Amino acid sequence: MKIKVDKEADALYFRFNDAATVESEEVEPGVILDFDAGGQVVGVEFLGISKRATPVDLASVEFQAA
Repeated sequence: MKIKVDKEADALYFRFNDAATVESEEVEPGVILDFDAGGQVVGVEFLGISKRATPVDLASVEFQAA
């Protein structure tokens, strides 16, 4: 998995694998899902992250496994 913060675009992107994105859909305002040819989600983009999280929150990432 790859996580990218784009400060210029004010976006946060989670990429789950390297499959090609063939379609994208905005499922909520500012939340975009990327799909592969099989209809599986391969990425999630959050726009306007400066309104969703503080710079301190974005400076560190915490992973939790269940």
